[in-house]
Parts: sequence; C-alpha cells; structure tokens
Amino acid sequence: MAASGLYSKYARVWLPDAAEVWKSAELIKDYTPGDLTLTLQLEDGTEVEHKIDPKTNNLPPLRNPNILVGENDLTALSYLHEPAVLHNLKVRFIDSKLIYTYCGIVLVAINPYESLQIYEADIINAYSGQNMGDMDPHIFAVAEEAYKQMARDERNQSIIVSGESGAGKTVSAKYAMRYFATVSLSSGEANIEDRVLASSPIMEALGNAKTTRNDNSSRFGKYIEIGFDKKLSITGANMRTYLLEKSRVVFQAHGERNYHVFYQLCASSHLPEFKAFKLGCTEDFHYTNQGQSPVIDGVDDAKEMCNTRKAFSLLGVSEADQMSIYQILAAILHLSNVEVKDQSADRSSIMPDNAHLMVFCELMGVPCEEMAHWLCHRTLKTTTETFVKTVSKMSAVNGRDALAKHIYATLFSRIVASINRALESAAKQRCFIGVLDIYGFETFDINSFEQFCINYANEKLQQQFNLHVFKLEQEEYMKEGIPWTLIDFFDNQPCINLIEAKLGVLDLLDEECRMPKGSDDTWAQKLYNTLQKQNAHFEKPRLSNRAFIIHHFADKVEYQCEGFLEKNKDTVNQDQINVLKKSKFDMLLTLFEDEKATSSANKRTAVTGRAGQSQKDTKKTVGLQFRQSLHLLMDTLNATTPHYVRCIKPNDNKASFTLDPVRAVQQLRACGILETIRISAAGFPSRWTYQEFFCRYRVLMKQKDVLPDRKQTCKCLLEKLIKDQDLYQFGKNKIFFRAGQVAYLEKLRSDKLREACVRIQKTIRCWVARKKYLRMRESAVTIQRLVRGHQARCYVKFLRRTRAAITIQRMVRMWLARRRYQRQRSAAITVQCYLRAYMAKKQYYKLMFEQKAVVVQKWVRGWLVRRHYRRTLAAIILLQSCVRRMRAKMDLKKLKVDARSVEHFKKLNFGMENKIMQLQHKLNEQHKENRELSERLNSVEKSKALERERCTREIENLHRSEQDSRAKAEKVPSLLEQLSFLQHELEKTRREKDDMEEQKKDYIERTQQVVEQLNSKNSVLNSENDELNKQILEQAQNLTEIKSNVEITKQMEKDLNEERSRYQSLLSEHLHLEERHKDLREEMDLGISPRKSGQNRKDSIFSNASSEFTQSLGSEDESSVHTEDESQVDLSVLLKLQRRVKELEQDKQSLWQQLDNREEAQQEKAEEVETQRTVGRAELDLETLKRQELESENKKLKQDLNELRKSLTNEDKESLPPAPGSMPYNILLDQLSSSNEELEMRKEEVLLLRSHMVRQEALKHKDSALGEGVNLDLEIPSFKDVNRSSEIHTLNEDGELWLAYEGLKETNRLLEFQMQEQKRIHSDKYRKLTEEVKKLKAEREQQQKLLAQTLLLPEDARIEATLKHAITRLTNDNLELMEHQEKQDKIIRKLKKQVKIYLKKVQDFEVGAQQKNNPVMNARGRAVSITRKEREYQGMLEYREGDEGRLLKNMVTDLKPRGVAVSFIPGLPSYIIFMCLRYADNVNDDQRVSNLLNSTISSIKGVIKRRGDDLEVVSFWLANTCRLMHCLKQYSGDEEVMKNNTAKQNEQCLTNFELSEYQQVFGDLAIQIYRQLIKCMEEILQPIIVSSMLEHETIHSVLGAKPTGLRKRSTTIPEADTVTVDILLQRLGLFYATMSQHEMGSELIEQVVRQQFYVICAVTLNHLLLRKDMCSWSKGLQIRYNVWQLEEWLAERGLQDCGAKETLEPLVQAAQLLQIKKKTEEDAKAICTMCTALTTTQIVKVLTLYTPVIEFEERVSITFITMIKDLLSGRVESSTLMMDSKKIFSVTIPFTPSSVALETIQIPASLNLAFLKRI
Repeated sequence: MAASGLYSKYARVWLPDAAEVWKSAELIKDYTPGDLTLTLQLEDGTEVEHKIDPKTNNLPPLRNPNILVGENDLTALSYLHEPAVLHNLKVRFIDSKLIYTYCGIVLVAINPYESLQIYEADIINAYSGQNMGDMDPHIFAVAEEAYKQMARDERNQSIIVSGESGAGKTVSAKYAMRYFATVSLSSGEANIEDRVLASSPIMEALGNAKTTRNDNSSRFGKYIEIGFDKKLSITGANMRTYLLEKSRVVFQAHGERNYHVFYQLCASSHLPEFKAFKLGCTEDFHYTNQGQSPVIDGVDDAKEMCNTRKAFSLLGVSEADQMSIYQILAAILHLSNVEVKDQSADRSSIMPDNAHLMVFCELMGVPCEEMAHWLCHRTLKTTTETFVKTVSKMSAVNGRDALAKHIYATLFSRIVASINRALESAAKQRCFIGVLDIYGFETFDINSFEQFCINYANEKLQQQFNLHVFKLEQEEYMKEGIPWTLIDFFDNQPCINLIEAKLGVLDLLDEECRMPKGSDDTWAQKLYNTLQKQNAHFEKPRLSNRAFIIHHFADKVEYQCEGFLEKNKDTVNQDQINVLKKSKFDMLLTLFEDEKATSSANKRTAVTGRAGQSQKDTKKTVGLQFRQSLHLLMDTLNATTPHYVRCIKPNDNKASFTLDPVRAVQQLRACGILETIRISAAGFPSRWTYQEFFCRYRVLMKQKDVLPDRKQTCKCLLEKLIKDQDLYQFGKNKIFFRAGQVAYLEKLRSDKLREACVRIQKTIRCWVARKKYLRMRESAVTIQRLVRGHQARCYVKFLRRTRAAITIQRMVRMWLARRRYQRQRSAAITVQCYLRAYMAKKQYYKLMFEQKAVVVQKWVRGWLVRRHYRRTLAAIILLQSCVRRMRAKMDLKKLKVDARSVEHFKKLNFGMENKIMQLQHKLNEQHKENRELSERLNSVEKSKALERERCTREIENLHRSEQDSRAKAEKVPSLLEQLSFLQHELEKTRREKDDMEEQKKDYIERTQQVVEQLNSKNSVLNSENDELNKQILEQAQNLTEIKSNVEITKQMEKDLNEERSRYQSLLSEHLHLEERHKDLREEMDLGISPRKSGQNRKDSIFSNASSEFTQSLGSEDESSVHTEDESQVDLSVLLKLQRRVKELEQDKQSLWQQLDNREEAQQEKAEEVETQRTVGRAELDLETLKRQELESENKKLKQDLNELRKSLTNEDKESLPPAPGSMPYNILLDQLSSSNEELEMRKEEVLLLRSHMVRQEALKHKDSALGEGVNLDLEIPSFKDVNRSSEIHTLNEDGELWLAYEGLKETNRLLEFQMQEQKRIHSDKYRKLTEEVKKLKAEREQQQKLLAQTLLLPEDARIEATLKHAITRLTNDNLELMEHQEKQDKIIRKLKKQVKIYLKKVQDFEVGAQQKNNPVMNARGRAVSITRKEREYQGMLEYREGDEGRLLKNMVTDLKPRGVAVSFIPGLPSYIIFMCLRYADNVNDDQRVSNLLNSTISSIKGVIKRRGDDLEVVSFWLANTCRLMHCLKQYSGDEEVMKNNTAKQNEQCLTNFELSEYQQVFGDLAIQIYRQLIKCMEEILQPIIVSSMLEHETIHSVLGAKPTGLRKRSTTIPEADTVTVDILLQRLGLFYATMSQHEMGSELIEQVVRQQFYVICAVTLNHLLLRKDMCSWSKGLQIRYNVWQLEEWLAERGLQDCGAKETLEPLVQAAQLLQIKKKTEEDAKAICTMCTALTTTQIVKVLTLYTPVIEFEERVSITFITMIKDLLSGRVESSTLMMDSKKIFSVTIPFTPSSVALETIQIPASLNLAFLKRI
C-alpha cells in the first residue's frame, strides 16, 4: 500500500510545536497526492491547516495505533520517528509510572526524582535467570543479560551508563553492581561483594558534589571491572577513574557545593577524634562557602560521614590511615583561609602568625616559615643559575589553589589505589563485567576545558555505539538471509579527528603549552588559522576572538579559550612540593613518594623528541593523559560485549514524574537513541516470527488459506495484503517489515474484527428480537389458556361445593343419630357391668370365708393330735430306758464275776483253729456272693435307669399340669382386681365430681387473687427489666472486652508464629554458618597441608569404618580442590579395592564354614543330651498313658452326667416326672451325688499324674530356654506340720495334694505361655498378610496413576515415562530377587543341616524298631511329642562398642532411600537406630548413648549436605528424622504419652536416661531438613512456574499476541518445549507421592504442599507485576483456569483444607482485577472490597500495567487509579510491591506415635548389618 494511502480520514498525525515539541492531530478529510494542505483537528477541537512543501512533499509523521502505545520496546512501534519515541516514553513515565524502556539494545532510564520500591532483593530474585525480553525493562534485566552472556559465551562484558548530570547514572551503576553482588557468591574470600559495594560511598564522598542540576553529581568518570571465577562468583574488582574535576576543590558556582567529604568532615567536627583538626562550620572556610548552598535537602552529612567511615573499615583501611586522610582534607580547608596580602604590583606576603597557616603547617608537619615564604615566591631556573622571584597577590592565590588541587588529586588517586588493593583477590579471574559510569554530553553558558574533554569522550563512545548498532543490524540481516543494503548513518569520525588527530585541537593545545610565552589568545589564533577552513565541524564565533565552536553529534558547543592552557598544564610550584616532602607526616610522604615513582616511570617510558630535553618538557599534559586513558578505555570496551544504559533527566526542577518534552528531546538526540531509531527505521524495523505472525493475523485468513506449512501460509497472506514486495522480506525464521506496515496490518485486522463484531451484533440482535416475539406470543397463548382453565375450574368448583354440602348434611345427621344411640347403649352396658361385678364379688367373698374357716379347723385339729402323740411317745421312751438300764447293770455284775475265773479263758480258746478255717471258708463264700450281688446290682441299675426315664417323663407331665393350674389360678385374682378397680373408679368419679365443684369455687377465688398478684408482678417485672437492661449493657462491655482479649490472643498467636518462623530462620542461618565454618576450616586445613591431607586420605582407605565415615564428609570438598591428584590416584585405588573385595569374599566363605562347623558341634552336643534323657522319657511315657486313660474316663463320666441332665430336662408327654420328695426322686439324687464324688476322686488322680508330668518335662527342659521360667523347687510340706489341721493330714498324708497343686500352677503357666506364643505368631502372620495386601494395593494404584499420567502425555514423553517406570520396576524386582536369593541360600543351608539330623534320626529309628513289643508303644501306637516355644524378643539390637561408625555408614551414609522405601517398612533406619539406643540405655552406658546420637545427627547432616539437591534423599531423611524424634518421645516414659502406647511398648520405655534435650536437637535437625526440602522443591518448580502459569495459553483465543520488540524475538521458545500446567501438576504429584511413600505424616505433608502453593503464587504474582505484556483480560482468564486446575489437584488428594488454597488468594484476586470492570466509582469500591489479599501498591501496579490486547479495550484512566488510591489510603499494610517468594512458613512437627512393635522388626540382609544381634 502506498504511503499516501495511509493519510485517510480519521488518520492521526504529529505536528511540530514550539512548547510541546510535537502535538497530535487528526485528519478531517482524506489526502490525495498533489494537495498543498492538510485539514487537521487538534485534540482540543481546534481546526488547523498544515501546509505541505511542494518540493519535498514531506507529510507529517503518522501516529501509531493506541494498541502499540506504551510498549516496553520502542522498536515494537510501527512508525519509528522522534514524536513516536517521545510519546511512548511520556505515556510510560507519566501515566504508567515506568522509568525504564527498551530501545533495541539500549535501556532508557528516566530519573523519577522519587524513591521507588523496585530495587529490593525480591526484585533481584525475580529477574535472576530470566531472559531479557521476558520481563519489563529494568536495570536488573541488563545486568542479568550481561551476567548470562558472560557465563554462556565466556566473554567479558561491559555496561556503559551515560547521561548528563542529574540523570541518575551513578544510581544505575550502583544498582547494577548490587545485582552482581547479590546473584553471585564470593569464592576464596569472604564478603568480597560487600567490599565491592562499600567502594560506592567512598567514591561518592570524594568524587561527587552538588551542582545546579544534581545533588549528587559525579565529577569524575569511573570504570569498575568486577571479576568472576569459573563458578561465576565474584573474585574481586578494579576501578579506573577519568578526569577528576580538580577545579571544584577551589571554586564552586552559586548554588553548588564542593565535594561531599568536606561537608561531612565539618558536620563531624564535634567528635573527639576530630578535635585536633580545629574545624568548624562550612561557612567558616573559603573552599566550602563559595556556592552559598552548604545543605542538601534530605541529606545528613554527619550520618553520611559514619557510612563513609564504615566503608573504609570494611575495605580494610585502618583507623590510623583514615584519620590521616581526614587530617589532609582538614589541612586543605585551612589552606583555603590563608590570607595573602598585596605589598606591591609584583610582591605579596603572608603573615607568619596567620592562624590557618599555622594549623595547616601543624597538620601537614612542615615548617610554617618555609611554607609562608614559598607561597609568595617562586624559583626561576636558567641554564647557568637559579633566581628566587616574588609573585603578585593573584599569582600567590593561584599557587595556593593549585597546591590544594594537587594535594586533593594525589589523595584521590591514593584512595582509589587503596580501594583497588582491597578489592584484589588471589583467586584466578576467568572473566569480568565492567560498569562504566561516565559523564554525558554537557553544554553550559560558559564551557571550558572540562566540558571539552567530556564531550570528546562522548564523541568516542557515540562512535563505538553507532558501530555496534550497525554491526548488530548487519548480523541480524545476514543470519536471516535478507539482502543487505548499506544504511546511511551519522559518522562522527571527522569530529573525533578534529579533536585528536595531528594538528587537531589537543595537538595544538599541547604545542602551545610547550611554548615559553604561550597563552590562550595565541592558541585561539592558531586554531582559527589551522582548522577553520579545513574542517566543517570547526567554527569561529562571530563576536569573539577567544572562543571556538565544535559541531558535535548532539549539538553545537561554544568553548571559551580562557584557562585551557593552565588546566592542560596542571602546574604546581615545585618549591611548595619540596617543602611538603620534608614533612614529618607519614601519609603525606607516601603520597609524594608514589607521585615521584609514577613520574619517574613516565620519564623512563616517554619518547623524547630531541636530546637534552628537560624533565619539565617530558611531563604529560592533562589532555594527553586523558586521550591515552580514553584510548585504553575504548580498547577495553571493544574487547567486550557492550550493554548500553542511557539516563534521561526529565526536568530541571527535580519534580517527580514530570517530563519536559524540550529537555527530553535534547537528551534523546544527545545520547544517540534517535540515531538508533533512525538506523532501525532505515531498514526493516518490525520483525515477526512466522508462528507469531500466524497467531496474530489468523483472522485475516480463510480456512482454505491455512496450509500445514506456516511459512508458506504467511507468504500467501502477505502477497494478498501487501502488493509491494519491497515493503517486506522473508527471512529464515522471521518476516521483516518496513516502517508503517505493521500499523497497516493492524488496521486491516481491526477492520476485520470490527466487521465481525458488527455481524455478530446483527445476528445477536435478530436472535434477541425473534426470541422476544416468540416469548410474547407464547405468553399470550399461555394467558388465554390459563384464563379459560380458570373459568372451567370455577364452574367445577361450584358443582363440587353443592354436592359436598348435601353430603355433609347427610353425614352430620347420621352422625348425630349414631352418637345418641351409642350413648344409650354404653350407659346400659355400664350399669349391667357394675351390677354383675357386684354380685360376683359378693359370691367370691363368701366362698373365700368358708374355705379359710375349713383350713383353720384342719390345722388346729392336726396340731392337737400331734401334741398328744409326742407326749405319749416321750413317756414310753423314758420308761424303756429306765428298764434297760436296770437290766444292763445286772448283766455287768455277772460278767465281771465270770471274767475272774480260769475256766472262762479255757472256754474262750477252745476250738479257735476250727473257727479260723470256718471263717476262711465263709470269706470265700462271701466273695462269691459279692460277685453275684454286683451282677445283680448291674441288672438292677439298668432296670432303675428304665424306671428313672419313666419317672422323669411323669415328673415333666406333672410339671406341665402344675403350670396350667397355676396359670388358671393367676387369672382369678386378676379378674377380682378388675372388679374392684371398676368399683373404685366409680367411687373416684363421684369424688371427682364433688371435687370439681369445690375447685370451681376455689378457682373463682384464686383468679381474683391471681389478678392481684399479676398486678404486683407487673411492677416487679418492670423493675427487673430495668436491671436486665443494665446487665445487658454490662455484658456488652464484657463482650467488647472478650473480643479485645480474643484479638489479643490472636495477635499473640500471630506473634508466636512469627517468633517460631524467626527461630527457624535463625536456626537455618546458624546451621548454615556452622557449615560455612566447617568448610572454611577444611579449606584452611587443605591450604596448610594439602599434600599431607591427600596422602593421609589415600593411606586411610582401608582403615576402620569410623575413619572412613569421618573422611567421607569432606571428600567432595577435597575432590574439588585436588582434582589432578585424585585423577592420578584413581587407578591404584581401584586395584586395591578389587583386591579388597576378593579378600572380603574369601573371608565371607570362611565365616560361613566356621558357622556350619559350630552348628554341627552344637547338634552333636544336643544329641548327647537326648541320649542321657531317654531313661526319664520311658517313665514319662507311662505317666502320660495313665493320664490319657484317666482323662478318657473323665470324659465318659462327663458325658454320662450330661445325658442324665438331658434326661431330667427332656419333655415327654406320655410319662409324668416324679414329684419332689418321692422315692424315685431321692434315688436319682443319691446316684447324682455318688457320681459327683467319683468325679472328684478322678480329678485328684489326674492332678497327681499331671504334676509328675510337669516335673518330668521341667527336668527334661531344664537347660533349654523354655525351662528358665519354670520353678523346679517344689517343696512338699510334711504331714507333721504343726499349723496344719487333722483334716489336712488325712487328705494329704503323703503330700500329694500340695504336689498336685504346684504342678497344676506350672502347667497353667506353660499353657498360658504357649497360648501367648500362638497368639503372637498368628498376629505376626496377619500383620504380614495385611502389609502385603497394602503393598499390592499401593502398587496397583501407582500403576493406575502412572498409566493415567502417561496417557495424558504426548507420544515422546509417554515413551520416556514408560521407560522410566520400567527401569524403576526392574530395579525393584532386582532388589527383591537379590533378597530372595539370599533367603534361599539361608534356607538351603538350613535344609542341609536338617538332612543330617534326619539321617541320624533314621538310624536311631532303625535301632528302636526292634523294640516294637514295648507296651508303651503298643498301647497308643505313637511316641509322645513335645512342642518347643518360640523365642521372645525384647525390641533391642546388641552391638559392640565402636560399631557406631559401621552402623551409620550402612544405615545413613551409603543407604539408598529408594530400595528401602519400596522393599521395607517405612522408617526402618530410624527404628534400627532406636533399637540400638535401647540397648545402650539397657546396659546403662551413657557414652554409647551420646556417641550414637551425636554420630547419627552428624551423619544425617552430612548426607543432607552432600545430597541436598536430591529430593528423594531429603524427603526420606526428613521422615526418618521425625520418626526417630517421635520414638524418643514415645518411649521416654512420659505418662501422657504412655496412655496411647500398648502394654508391650510401655515395658520397652527407656529406663536409665532422660533424652528430652536430644528431642529438641532432632526437632531442630528436622526443621533444617524441612527447609532443605522446600529449597529443593523450589529449585525444581522455579523454572516452570512462570512458563506454566503465565506464558502458556491452554485456552487459545482469537486475540493473538501483540507485536513486540527486538528483545522478545530473541527469546521465543519452540512449541515442542513449552511448559504446561500439566507438567507443573506432575511435579507436584511426584513430590506428594514421594512424601507419602516415605510416610512423612499427613500434617507435615500438608504444610509442605501449603509452602509449595505459596511459592507458586508468589513467583507468578511477582512476574505478573513485572511484566506489562501479561496484564490483560485474556491473561486473567488463563490464570483463573490454571488456579482452578491447582485446586482440583488439591481436591483429588483430600488437601483442600490444608491452607494451600488460601495461599493462592492473592493470585486469584489479581486475575479477577484484570477481568473486572474499571470505570466508575462503584467499580472502584468493588475492587477495594474484593482485593483484600493484595496491597495497595500491588493493586495500583496491576491497574497501571493493564494493557489492552485489542483496540476495543480501554486502558485504566489515571483518575480511576487515583480514586483507588484514595479509597485504600486508610489501609495499614506494607508498602512493598513484591511478595516474598523466599518466605518459608514456620513448621510444626506434631507427635505421631508408631504402632510398629519393635520386637517384630526384622533386619534385612541387604543392609549388611550382620554385626547387630536381636535380643
């Protein structure tokens, strides 16, 4: 499209203006070629006519679309010209409050004259590691780019900061150095960054001063080289200074000041150390009072003096040297007040008693007379003699000032040299970054030698800048394959030649300085004669013969020749210098010694022009020195990669955020920015990648035009839209456009979108109208339908009411008749009921009376008969006893008489033998009869059994009949009770009727009383109401107090959390310092004896485990220092290790053989013991047989008893049971008692036999483990014991009962122990099975998750994920197979041993087979087997003293967390260490306890230090550290903790030591590991947070990307490498799975997740606040979608209540702020109500950065932002802009007791812990 076609109606252009430089206007009508005027309308509504020159036909520059205004990079503008640049800077600076803007490779920095919160550490961290185009323009972005290029290209870098005085050059250079000091770490020396930064206040104090344009203007140039090593850490720095403004020491213009250090010295004169300097106020000295402006607003010189002294101390300058420097400065001040008196025209003098001169000489240590003499005299030397000549007053004053300037310049150079020495480092420098802070182009009303040198330096820098820009443009075109055409640009080489070439300005100045009678006038005439006609850049002023004009690149400058020669010579009276060299002041002597050394070196290196040239001729002039140093600087800059920062001073009034367009344009022209724009605009300034162009202008294509090849698609589109192919070029990766073409494309795009919007509006309006018509039609039909329905319902309702009335009448009449009938019927029934009841009750009482009378008669008659019978019987018995007693007495007397006779004995013994034989015969007969009787008894028992069954049946029938009769008898009294109850109710109703009448009367009386009482109560209630109101007020006051107390408690909780976080941060810092101290100590050791340490390390490879462990902690540091030595030792070490492995394998085999031999020997011993016990086993077998027989008989008796009971309870309807007291019933009771007695006897026999059995088993297992708890000392009490009764003697004649009782107790113990063992085995099996089931479930879930995740990934990532999963699965399988193989080897060895045992048993069996006739074996057919109890463990691991190193090496240092976490129980290392600790506690060895715990802590710290970047290792040891800490608390013996333990766990508590202090130590260690875990996670998440949360667009929109500048084009990322939110969620899922696998604890995991989400929110929000291109409506929608995905991730894992969701609230509110309406006051109030988690600064920043993506959106107005500020002015909050992304929440580790039983833990063989023994 032709350029003239763009000047259509409504097009906006720029018109030149005297006040605003450029003014915006809009075309009222289209422009056609040939028109001589343009009809325009200004923004204020006035119409103007702009004339067009017909010769040039230059049209006014076009204005860029609004969407392109305010861009970060000026090269992104479609129209690149001066008004576009000025307007863009103005919009960014005034409206958006942004001081930085890119202009291609240049960073434009505008001084805001206000302190901004954009330089904090958080901002530095946000810019660190970012690409330059990804973030908003900033000085930190330039510094990061230089730092990154240095690291990537290994090339030196330079940052060139330029600008006029007051533009902010020094501050920009200071912040650049601060950035380097923050992002890098010093190597070799500590605090090198602080020393680099400390040089700034010193140089500002000595080299900066207040001018009319700047309060802190640098009056010298400096180039600071910051050195870096291989690790990109600062090693040191070096500073070079250029052209110090020495004239400022002796002269200041009005409103200016001398150098800051003089005012700082005077402000601190009251200090004791400065009393000797005899200083006063600044108004007292001539050198500090000429400008009449000694004070700077907002600056405290005394405080600045303290900062300067601190900086000196930090740089290593001693206090004595500092005082020497201040003494020289004070002497200069006193020198300024030395008064010179005029004696004649060529003679002057100074009074010897001049107070200031005396103080000067005293401070300098020189004689006062000599100094006074040579201040007024000078020496003239000729070839033959020397003269002393007096000088005039003016010459003396100039000499005094020259001496002051010389002393100050020499001191300044000395201090710079001291700073460079302090910043030197012994470490090797790899590369450096130079920061050049140099004066910008200057032009004043009176320009002298200083301005000439400054502008000369700027000419050189501008030439280097132009060449660099030209070179970059050429490289860009060549890289993309664009045809290169020479671009014309301003070359200032002729101007440079005018200044520095032969017979140039400087050369003629040096020549004139060598002339004896040279002067400024003669030099000016030489300039006119030599340069006026030869060089176009030189010009002579019309009205002056002592000035000249040079045409610089920025502007024409007129220089006054007065003073050029004197300043170029820089002469000082040598006699005065000689006086100072005689000083007794050491510092002064060193100053002039250094000057003498440098002058002699210059003398040796100078090239003399002719022989016999004097020393004065060989001295270099100031111009020559400056030219040489400038050439050296340019060589340095050309050898580096430059980065440009151009500082702009917005106004001369130092007003904040106020831009003067005239001053801004002057500086833009002077600093070369417009030249950069012109070079870019001459070619193809706008550049797009094919992908970006396609995404932006996709709306201009049709579907059929979209091809698979994006490049070809873009080519086809451009050929259709832009016919002139010279307006664009296709590169390899980009499309290049001429100026204005992007604006044309944007116009086409906006027209297309506007047309689409109109079409959409038309369709929507049609749809809305049709929808409204259909709704109205439907509503009319609905109303008709409803009205008709209403009428029909009304008619039906009338019919229904009529019918219902008739029905109600019928039913009411029926109900009344039925109720009357029922009342009559119920009354008749009630009367009958009461009458019949009365008759029945009367008959019942009569029968009861008669029956009771009969019973009384019966009992009385029986009692009388029984009494008579008993009296008669007693009398008869008494009579019989008397008769019998009388007869017995008579018989007794006869027997006594017969017994005394001999014949009686003979009769007794006669026939005794025959009687004995007869008795024997009778006895045999009695035995026969007994057998017959027993047989009869059996038959009788059988018959009795039959009778018993019949009797039981009869008894049961009787029981049934008895129950029936009882039931019937129970009904009779119930009926009688009902009758009596009815009578009672009747009487009760009568009484109630009477009572009701009485109550009625009482009620009337009471109501009257109640009314009176209510009246009285009403008054009482009123009084109570008043009291309650008072109480309510008091309660309200109490409530407010409670609320205040609640707030206080909340504040205390907040303070507690802050204190906890502060403690944890201090703890981490303390631990970091400890590690730093250890590292420094190791480095010192290595530095002292590196060879010795290396040799010890090689020799100690085969030392004990403890030494290996201690040396392994420092192996990495040693390897980093001695890499070459270790590379030589590796081969020998490898061979030694191989031999060592072979030896260990041999030792292992020999140990296995020894173990087998020992087990065989133990087996032989066991066989011998068994042979000795065979005799006892036979008796034991017999006793067991007897016991079994008795038990079988006992079982039979129990069965008989049960059958008897069943027969008694069995129901049989045919026979009735015998009644109680009958004969069959008594027989059954006798049989039952006899059977019970027999059962008791059998029990006693069983007890006796069991006691023998127990005793035999105890004897058999006496030596085994099972027999340890059995008591064999069974004392059998004797039956002769005095304390025992006779009954016990009869029952326990042989002590058998006592023996049986003790045996029963022992058997009970054994049985109980066996039951416990069986229970434990069962529980172990159940637990193992449940664990296996859980593992299988976890594996299945993990596989399902991995499968689901891999399905979401692309094909390449899916293959990679499956490979990783397969590798991990195979490694786990290999580990399991290795463990299984070890177990199989152990089982094989056990089976071999068992085979040997079985062979011996077979042999024994063959021998025992010959004894088959053994009655014991024949009786039962099998031998008696005895089960052995399993061994019970105590949950302790025994280890030898000194094995702590081996234990921790295997369990901590060399342990692989993945194998342990997958294969074994979680927390296994912590359990094993605690079991070893229990053993040390059990043996009461405090040394072991302390060694074990301290070694564990140091080992874990060492692992975290070496492998702190491995997430799995850190997570694993955090879980184990917490578990070990919980074990210390769980088994500490605390009563509160013991409540949750099992009984076994309480038995296992620590008994000898109290380890609460170690709990705190392990808690601190856990906090340290937690912080390391958070740091490790942050390092993984940081690179992907911004890309996934901000940059990647999951929801693709039609808005596309806005055109961006050169910076963004260099950092475009291919689509294949984009990071999405899914990748971020995968990382979070991996973190969660790892922590869950290690069983870290749910609460601790929740805290970690909360911290992760806070980091995501902070990083995302910080980048949003620093990126203007991200603040748009569509990006807010994308952020909300990404946050929703994070919340879904939390909900899937049940973490929605852990507080992580709340940490995302600032990000959510920022996204809502981007999408909400931002126009009216209601919108502002809604924003203030919504954005509670954002600070006022953040809200204003987001609103300021809000950028429309399309033209239909609008920017946020300044008035709306001001309204927001006013509404939020009452908030009390922090003023910081950024969120603290490094903040770590205080962590609390809750106590979680373990349910794992220590005695059940098995030690896997893969851990190589065979030296531990379970107890």
